[in-house]
Amino acid sequence: MENPSPKPRRRKGKPYTNWPLRYKKDGYDDLRRSFLSNLEYNLSKDEFTYTLHDQFLSLAYTLRERLIEEWILTQQHYHRQNVKRVNYLSMEFLPGRLLHDTINNLNVGKPCTSLLRDLGLSFDDIIDQESDAGLGNGGLGRLAACFLDSLATLEYPAIGYGIRYEFGIFRQTIRNFCQQELPEEWLQNVNPWEIKRPEYRVRVQFFGKVNRTGSGLRQPSQWIDTDDVFAVPFDTPVPGYRNNTVNTLRLWSAHASTEFNLDYFNRGDYIGACHEKLVDENISKVLYPNDGTLAGKELRLKQEFFFSSASLQDIIRRFRADNGDWNAFPEKAAIHLNETHPAIAIPELMRLFIDIHHLDWDTAWSITARTFAYTNHTLMPEALEKWSVDLLRRLLPRHMEIIYEINRQFLDEVGSRFHEDDGMKSRMSIIEEGPEKYVRMAYLAVIGSYSVNGVAKLHSQLVKERLMPDFARYWPGKFNNKTNGITQRRWLNKANRPLSALISDSIGTEWIKNLEELRKLEPFAEDSEFQKKWTAVKLLNKRHCASFLLKTEGLTLDPDTIFDVQVKRIHEYKRQLLNILRCVSLYTDIRDGATDVEPLTVIFAGKAAPAYRAAKSIIELINRVAFTVNNDGRAGRLLKIHFIPNYRVSLAEYIIPASDISEQISTAGTEASGTGNMKFALNGAVTIGTMDGANIEIREEVGKENILIFGLTRKEVEEVKRRGYDPLKYYEKSTRLKNAVELIQSGFFCPEDPHRFDPIIQSLLYEGDTFMVCADFDSYCQCHRNLVSLYQDRNRWAGMSILNVARMGTFSSDRTIREYAEEIWKLKPVSIPA
Repeated sequence: MENPSPKPRRRKGKPYTNWPLRYKKDGYDDLRRSFLSNLEYNLSKDEFTYTLHDQFLSLAYTLRERLIEEWILTQQHYHRQNVKRVNYLSMEFLPGRLLHDTINNLNVGKPCTSLLRDLGLSFDDIIDQESDAGLGNGGLGRLAACFLDSLATLEYPAIGYGIRYEFGIFRQTIRNFCQQELPEEWLQNVNPWEIKRPEYRVRVQFFGKVNRTGSGLRQPSQWIDTDDVFAVPFDTPVPGYRNNTVNTLRLWSAHASTEFNLDYFNRGDYIGACHEKLVDENISKVLYPNDGTLAGKELRLKQEFFFSSASLQDIIRRFRADNGDWNAFPEKAAIHLNETHPAIAIPELMRLFIDIHHLDWDTAWSITARTFAYTNHTLMPEALEKWSVDLLRRLLPRHMEIIYEINRQFLDEVGSRFHEDDGMKSRMSIIEEGPEKYVRMAYLAVIGSYSVNGVAKLHSQLVKERLMPDFARYWPGKFNNKTNGITQRRWLNKANRPLSALISDSIGTEWIKNLEELRKLEPFAEDSEFQKKWTAVKLLNKRHCASFLLKTEGLTLDPDTIFDVQVKRIHEYKRQLLNILRCVSLYTDIRDGATDVEPLTVIFAGKAAPAYRAAKSIIELINRVAFTVNNDGRAGRLLKIHFIPNYRVSLAEYIIPASDISEQISTAGTEASGTGNMKFALNGAVTIGTMDGANIEIREEVGKENILIFGLTRKEVEEVKRRGYDPLKYYEKSTRLKNAVELIQSGFFCPEDPHRFDPIIQSLLYEGDTFMVCADFDSYCQCHRNLVSLYQDRNRWAGMSILNVARMGTFSSDRTIREYAEEIWKLKPVSIPA
């Protein structure tokens, strides 16, 4: 059939050549005028009624006004130039608080500080009024936020797409030593940064049936009798660092297509009158609903399709405004899948092309396969999404047809190329056969994308060797590595102002936009006077962190002790269990009279998935051990253990700059990359870790003498498992491990329920110790003893800390984004005229 091209939908009317009006200035007087005006006219407050939160809102609105000018100019310029954009689809974005970032990016720190001081207001108190955006859970969201910052700073046209979760993941509290989940009501107060765009709402369909208008799955079909939901966008400006670029983060909120059923209401069924609205709007209520039930699975798949479909419709709308040839679509829009969550976008784009815009199958597939790129972030089997065919067929019947046809076409190609390998087709099939059939979303993402990348050298290698060897054999040129990075503008310049000031005073400020400039710090590593300043900054940060935790959590931390920190999502492969067992072993040494112990404060933080019992048991064990140790006078100041609840970006900005030791101790071959390891090293913490993820590349950069590595390598792990791993063999040989485990088994830390932690011990000793805690325990303890000896030589330690910071240049997300832009997206920077 003919492939009609869309007619460009040009904007009508005479353009506003003088729009926007450049009336917002950045000087003291203009900022003061705007601040007071917003307080009075936007918030309707005066000097007798305004609150601290009102002060925050007024300052945020004042800065947003200035962002909006550049935002409009940026989008106008992109439109006039008809530029190619990257559309970054992610279930998570964790930007943290935006007020301080905005002040830095607009370069209005001095006038803002002066303004607030003259009005008798506290800058720090106002900053603390902002809630963390509840848009993610862990590294995936923090990475996505770093990428958006780098895209804008490097002047790449980009838009981030996600979901505007009303309650985020959850707010973690600790009750009776256990994790409790409460709603994270981050939107209970006004979010001053977002702008609702109801004019761009789109309709997203679910359920229904397929009415085929032609013969075969490749022909246009009608998806009818559907349950529809409106996706309403909320836009947040994403400014670059001190340039004129302001990109967009567009988050979709679910709104019912029928707000209110008057017939039900008039019959007295008041709940039924609102039922459809309540059900539909659940889609954007909570991040990652518990998928342990069929209803939870359905809701999670709904979320993934909801934002994928809405984003694609938005991308097509923008494309059609300026382009008349569908074949140009990949030249104007790169669509990046941040993990498999948005992989359903591949059959959805095919549906939109074929059923709505009437392209033929071959043309639609050619465009689709040149548009998508996919990043894999995990090697953990449970994190590789699979959806039941029955569920997908019921919820998205047309998409299941399209997936089957994509799979049939692909397997025919596989069979013709590798006809001698009978099993290859079944191994590579999108459909996993069995009593219940599943759709393997990672396979769909690989087949429908022109690029597949891992996020660290080892991880990318394992994706090809372990996770998808057949696909790597079939498409060797499709797979590549893009080692993760972090934005130094948030994780050093903003989060660690004392260290940032010391660095800038010593080597200038160019490092803020080019992290490789930190190499200029290397000559200072052996400068005793500089070492003293460096050590004084670390102590200042530790006091700042201790003061914050005393104020917010009632915890007392001694800044004169070593801060040994492991903060990340709680998961067995990240081995918080290994760390707390080491703490128990150290505690037994202290109880037995050891005095050659450097005073140590061990800090844990992180959330466990609500249904992840093993992880939640580890949290309870940490808290019970901490309670016992912290209340034992024999431990004194030699050992304190703290679990900080509700880990989030703003909490990380206190903890990471204060850390002396960074715990990156996952089993070799399990962590994809990690970005926490980079943040800690960039702030001068010395890493103790395994040869896993980006630890390997950090070691290459900072030097093996400035990082402490322990445990089995990935190849050694594989060899030990091949021979038959027996954790009891390691347990019987390790006096330290036996003493620690026996103390836990005795009920010492839980006298009211001595068998409380039997499942942990059972898993460790008798159920295979999946993540090889026993095998690495002695090596880990010895590495810690070596580390403490190094710390006692303060000059040596300061030199190691300085060199860690100086050699972190390659781990900027700016470097990562340049590689994505140049090697995957084929994207060019676009400077926005002042």
